[in-house]
Amino acid sequence: MFGEGRERALPAACSGGFVGNVREQPIFTTRAHVFQIDPNTKKNWMPASKQAVTVSYFYDVTRNSYRIISVDGAKVIINSTITPNMTFTKTSQKFGQWADSRANTVFGLGFSSEQQLTKFAEKFQEVKEAAKIAKDKTQEKIETSSNHSQASSVNGTDDEKASHAGPVDTHLRSENDKLKIALTQSAANVKKWEIELQTLRESNARLTTALQESAASVEQWKRQFSACRDENDRLRNKIDELEEQCSEINREKEKNTQLKRRIEELEAELREKETELKDLRKQSEIIPQLMSECEYVSEKLEAAERDNQNLEDKVRSLKTDIEESRCRQRHLKAELRSFLEVLDGKIDGLHDFRRGLSKLGTDH
Repeated sequence: MFGEGRERALPAACSGGFVGNVREQPIFTTRAHVFQIDPNTKKNWMPASKQAVTVSYFYDVTRNSYRIISVDGAKVIINSTITPNMTFTKTSQKFGQWADSRANTVFGLGFSSEQQLTKFAEKFQEVKEAAKIAKDKTQEKIETSSNHSQASSVNGTDDEKASHAGPVDTHLRSENDKLKIALTQSAANVKKWEIELQTLRESNARLTTALQESAASVEQWKRQFSACRDENDRLRNKIDELEEQCSEINREKEKNTQLKRRIEELEAELREKETELKDLRKQSEIIPQLMSECEYVSEKLEAAERDNQNLEDKVRSLKTDIEESRCRQRHLKAELRSFLEVLDGKIDGLHDFRRGLSKLGTDH
């Protein structure tokens, strides 16, 4: 909140004695951007301040009246006396307006938050009710004074007819003259008030028309705002589509970059293959020589294969001879073992025979 409920003195900047006068004190203060209706079109708003300024409710103790006052530097941009016929209208979440028939204009206030607007509207309604009560009391006092003056005037005339002399008669004449003067002034004031009331009614009618036109403008602005919001949504969707397309384009660019690199690699491979092909072509020129060498080598290979075949036959023959030799060796080994076994038996028999001879020699 911008200093809500804050009391502060304002610099003297306008007539009427509201500033710097102890009879008027601020009862509510806030900050807002101030606008006035265009007097020519009665539709468009004109900014009365370049930035948010202080807007205050003032109460006049002597006159029992309320005013909304706002000063921008040394310039008074709002000096509106609140009457019971005024109405503060909220036209949006942060904007409100009211018509001032005396100033013949419509004031608009733009707040920084909906809460500030709500509190200002509530204070306007409260001050409006207080102004209505003050007006009713003032009207009652005027009517009572007028009735009293008329009654006093009639009573004074009857007294003149009843008595023609005496100090009481002189005093009554004096009082009667005073009451006549008061009645004349009261009648003049009533006529003046009737003229002012008629002027206020005409101004109120004009301001009502301006307010209706302003309301129509607000409706038109709402429609334009709705159209702008729809257009904004459409543009946002279009932007999203364009961003998606840009993403696809970027992906395609990346694919193209990869394809370019692949093409360059394939071109390099193609150049290598062409180089190899040239080498092969050069080599193809010596193919007949190579063929002849190959035939010569083939003949040698066939001869070597024949020699190899002969060698293999010899190897097989040698393997067969080796097997036969091994078989004969095994047979000889078997026969040798048999012979050794027989020999061992013979040797054992000789040993036995020898022991028998030794035994016989010992006995003899």
